Amino acid sequence: MVIMRIEFWVRRRLLQLVLLHTAWEMGSGQLHYSVPEESQHGTFVGRIAQDLGLEVSELVPRLFQVESQGHEDYFKVNLQNGILFVNSRIDREELCAKSPLCSIHLEVIVDKPLKVFHVEVEIADINDNAPIFSVTEQTLIIAESRLPHSPFPLESASDADIGSNALLTYKISPNDYFKLNVVTNEDHTKSAGLELKKPLDREDISVHHLLLTATDGGKPELTGTVQLVINVLDVNDNAPLFSQSVYKVRVPENPVNGTHIITLNATDLDEGISKDVTYSFSSLVPPKVKNTFQISDSTGDIKVIGPLDYEDINLWEIQVVAKDKGNPPLAGHCKVVIEILDMNDNIPQLSLKSLSVPVPEDSPQGTMVALISISDRDSGPNGQVSCSLWPSGIPFKLVSTFKNYYSLMLEETLDREQVAEYVLVVMAHDEGIPSLSASSTLLVPIGDVNDNAPAFPQPSYTVFVKENNPPGAHIFTVSASDPDVAENSLISYWIDDKLWPLTSYISVHSESGKVYALQPLDYEELKLLEFQVRAKDAGLPSLCGNVTIQVFVVDENDNAPEVSRVAESPIMLVVPIKAGHAVGKIHALDADSGYNAWLCYELHEANNGPWRVGLYSGEISTTHALDEAVGSGGSQNILVLVKDHGKPVLSATATLSVSLVASTQAVQADAHLVRMGGSSKPQVDNVNVYLIIAICSVSSLFLLVIIVYISLRCRCQAKEAMVYGPGTATLVCASEVGSWSYSNRHSHILAGVSGEAGAKSDLMVFTPNVPVFAMNGDVGNGKELISNSSDEVSYMESLKSLQLLSLCYTLV
Repeated sequence: MVIMRIEFWVRRRLLQLVLLHTAWEMGSGQLHYSVPEESQHGTFVGRIAQDLGLEVSELVPRLFQVESQGHEDYFKVNLQNGILFVNSRIDREELCAKSPLCSIHLEVIVDKPLKVFHVEVEIADINDNAPIFSVTEQTLIIAESRLPHSPFPLESASDADIGSNALLTYKISPNDYFKLNVVTNEDHTKSAGLELKKPLDREDISVHHLLLTATDGGKPELTGTVQLVINVLDVNDNAPLFSQSVYKVRVPENPVNGTHIITLNATDLDEGISKDVTYSFSSLVPPKVKNTFQISDSTGDIKVIGPLDYEDINLWEIQVVAKDKGNPPLAGHCKVVIEILDMNDNIPQLSLKSLSVPVPEDSPQGTMVALISISDRDSGPNGQVSCSLWPSGIPFKLVSTFKNYYSLMLEETLDREQVAEYVLVVMAHDEGIPSLSASSTLLVPIGDVNDNAPAFPQPSYTVFVKENNPPGAHIFTVSASDPDVAENSLISYWIDDKLWPLTSYISVHSESGKVYALQPLDYEELKLLEFQVRAKDAGLPSLCGNVTIQVFVVDENDNAPEVSRVAESPIMLVVPIKAGHAVGKIHALDADSGYNAWLCYELHEANNGPWRVGLYSGEISTTHALDEAVGSGGSQNILVLVKDHGKPVLSATATLSVSLVASTQAVQADAHLVRMGGSSKPQVDNVNVYLIIAICSVSSLFLLVIIVYISLRCRCQAKEAMVYGPGTATLVCASEVGSWSYSNRHSHILAGVSGEAGAKSDLMVFTPNVPVFAMNGDVGNGKELISNSSDEVSYMESLKSLQLLSLCYTLV
């Protein structure tokens, strides 16, 4: 009957283990292997690389590693063939004690990309532990007055194995007085005891020696024995009796020393001294029990004297003996089961398994940054942990991946130029009351990528450079900024080499951004240089920015006035003449502009005589009236000094030869004019024709100037226009009547608000010529230049028309 019950229990136990194993595999979703304990080094466990879908050739490049959670390195992987093998001795009893399921959790981590696999290796039990008793000899004292069927508990054997290997059966050596009585406890373990078959007779046998044998259910079977020494006593025939054979009590963990646990009570039916009972722990209890609990020998109160930790031992079983004072003393037995209740006394533990930093700022959403493991030694709600991330509003999130594993994932795009690194606090809270928490700080730096082009503070610059600069002169410095770092922010400057001949004038230093003039600039040849300087960083790929620079050449007074036209033959003046009579005019030009080209005229100090010159017109006239007395003075040279307004002042000289002729000496000239007859009229007509031609020429030139001006304006409006070339003042038209001169004047105003680089004005000036022979009021016929008054009126009207047209050009 006993054998049938054992077989039924074994089959039931095996069925439970199979169902539990199947449920575990269905829930884990990871690899599962099994290996017997005590396997030798190198024992094959499984082809882990193949089972995980990894190629053997990529194990080393992807930094394949195996970590054992909370245990020694019992297993290793051969990176040459991807086989998981036993690395060191595994003792299941040392590792998992009496736990029905014993497994080692392995974490397989590979990089590029980062992945984590979870592997469970079950440690199968083998029958390597024989049943043992805590003592080799157990002594029992039994009064001869005990009645048949009286029970006597014995110490049970223990087997460190599990399952069928720990299923013990007991047998006792053959005898006439005692039989073995085996009881199955609630935890399916078996307790052995003796039962008296017939009354004892001390006078017949005072001491009984029996051998108790415990046999496990393993293959092969292992046994353990203990010697039973039974002393038969006389007289006191009633042993103390407890109210319960088993006492159960629940106590919260971490009680203070002296906390009362329970009070036991045993009664003895005897009288007198045999009724007095003392309490004590059984001699078979381990020393740890005696160091943790204390029992009062007189009252049976059990108190705490040592630490109670649920995570260390959550269930205590204590054998208590109540002994009377009879002779011989009798003892009663009971068992006290103390269940320790879990309290929330362990804070969550955080462990960083992997951290991939720095995180490139162009990483896509969903990139795994870190892998964090969280555990709590408490159980139930006290061991349930939730995880959160601080501060809020950051581009990261925590995602629960497997059991108590969390992945730190990238949730939003990153910008290193805004935030270079993040300080994250991972906080773990359990569900206990009060809740306990723990935190860990992570520093996540952001890696830079080249996503910012160099930028200049403003889109364009205006630079003024005086002409005649030395070759290689530093005229300006450009500076661009790049918010990237390292090589992504290293900026070099350059001008397109294809923009020749611009590059023959200007160069830029690639590192400092200094702009140099390669050769002296001449305002009379080149007034404006407009170009773009490009800034390029050293990133891959490189990014560029550009800025427009306008270099205006500032005029210097480096050109002296040049006399353009002076009469080669002497001018004849017929005296007498009035004061202020115009003698002639000096024509001069200056290649400079502005004040440097503004000319003034004055007589040289060496001059003497009745002459004066217009300060700005260059017209030479008499200072007072001249009579015939000075007519015989012959010719005179008038030396005129032409100066500009530059600094320093530059000048030139012009000489005008004048011959004074008395009226009596001009008779021959008059006769000569009479012989020419009507040639005076054609001469005036020729002057009118010249004036008409000059007006038509100037009108055509005006139209041409307008067209050129419009085309230049259109070109200047283009973004990439490069404008350079000569723009000096030139003589447009010159005739006997006068001369037109065109000057292109530039003036620039730096306006911080409007941003206008400058203004341009074109000036066209007409300068009329004075006739070679002036009118003499004393000569009645007046035939030297004009024959009659109508021709003079026509001539004056033509001059007025030219002056009006000159005014219109000036307004334009």
